[in-house]
Amino acid sequence: MATAKTVLGYIEQRELRFMRRVNRWHAPRAVRIAMVVMTRLGDGLLWYSLALFVLIFGGARGIHAFLTGGVAALVAIGLFRQIKRISRRPRPCHIEPHCWASIVPPDQFSFPSGHAMTSFAIAVSLGHFYPEFQPLLLASALSVAVSRVVLGMHFLTDVMVGALIGIGLAILSIWMLA
Repeated sequence: MATAKTVLGYIEQRELRFMRRVNRWHAPRAVRIAMVVMTRLGDGLLWYSLALFVLIFGGARGIHAFLTGGVAALVAIGLFRQIKRISRRPRPCHIEPHCWASIVPPDQFSFPSGHAMTSFAIAVSLGHFYPEFQPLLLASALSVAVSRVVLGMHFLTDVMVGALIGIGLAILSIWMLA
């Protein structure tokens, strides 16, 4: 137990140091714009639009992809809300102000990243049905996750754990529904 606390304390100190560096980084204008755009797309617009497109133009495969991705995303939303209530981890922007980002967080807790969890749940699910688009889907999910760290909404471990859970939910959804 003492070893676990020591390891977790070490990780937390490193993460706080990294968060402070990111929060104080005066990113180039293009990076700032890209991060805000990706985080806003990750609010749902990107994934809802993609789901609608797949449902309308995807044929039989599109219906399966829509259902599989939808189930993974809905479970992700329910799960991250529950985990956040339990973890109650404050967001980096509540610990130290960000030097240029003024995004209002969707809720008050940081762990895990719901944006990362749902983005990866949908990207992996849809990529199973459309492997030719898997690299683009994963790059989009990764961009959303990175934007959350750069904008001071999440710690790195928040998005890493969120992404891993999202991938796991996608695999489970594919296994159950595909």
